[in-house]
Amino acid sequence: MSFQAPQGDLAMMAGSASPQLAQAIARELGLPLTPGQAQYFSEGNVFVRVLENVRGRDVFVIQGVHYPVNDNFMELLFWIDALKRASAQQVTAVIPFFSYAKGDKKDEPRVSIRARVCADAIEAAGCDRVLTMDLHSPQIQGFFHIPVDHLYSRHVLCEHVRKLAIPDLAVCSPDIGFAKDAVAFANLLGVPMAIGHKVRPAHDEKAVVLELIGDVRDKNVLLVDDFTITGGTLIAMADVLKARGAKDIYAAVTHAVLSRGAAARIGASSIKQMFVTDTIEYRMEPFPPNISVVSIAPLFAQAIRSIHDRTSISGLFPERPVPRK
Repeated sequence: MSFQAPQGDLAMMAGSASPQLAQAIARELGLPLTPGQAQYFSEGNVFVRVLENVRGRDVFVIQGVHYPVNDNFMELLFWIDALKRASAQQVTAVIPFFSYAKGDKKDEPRVSIRARVCADAIEAAGCDRVLTMDLHSPQIQGFFHIPVDHLYSRHVLCEHVRKLAIPDLAVCSPDIGFAKDAVAFANLLGVPMAIGHKVRPAHDEKAVVLELIGDVRDKNVLLVDDFTITGGTLIAMADVLKARGAKDIYAAVTHAVLSRGAAARIGASSIKQMFVTDTIEYRMEPFPPNISVVSIAPLFAQAIRSIHDRTSISGLFPERPVPRK
């Protein structure tokens, strides 16, 4: 008699937001994607249907919540509901980029905590678990009453940067909010770091860099951040770094949201090379030559395998500091 895992056979589905990443993850796992149909009607109504039996299976549905954000989020909810109604034993929402994570607090009067509303909706749809990457604020995991596995892209990005053997490298966070993560980047690369200080005077997605903490003179600098929308913060920070005597400016960003015009601005900026992951497939415009994509499919595949096999995910992220040379 063959043994069947108590959580059911592993199955994977791709939502319409993340077909390429889902296919890459499936290749890493050596699994076919479970077929599904997502149809958008003329007035915007979305219909989803699972085209294969998933009864008793451990299903991972891969659906990023990026542009068009609301369409992709509603489709994710419908996939979860369809899978639960099809008697999947466990449904894990794999959300490479969760756009509403930016709405994580009530820092102004009479505003919605949008990330919490979305967390409630995902749970209400019947989701058993969430797997995501580089949330804007780690505390968003606490908005859920179901398990949340939070992946970090920095190991993948640092490995890519390490292969380039950039001399005299320093890491820089564009703002204080990402400073703790920048420390982790610097430790993995074994290099010093600096911190920028910025403010956003309004809701127009424009940031003003006020100050730089740290010495970057005669150093090549790697700017690090979790996401960029307009590219404005990175470009402004790169200019400040250049004015403070830095040599070449690089950037490593997990989520390349890049609204219209952002890619061209980065292409014309003082950033020599920017490395982004493939968490977001939709592109407003083609990437310029100085933006390159590093795949995080192998990391997601490892995490999915660990969740299915009930082994530790934290082992994927050894945070041992690298001695500085």
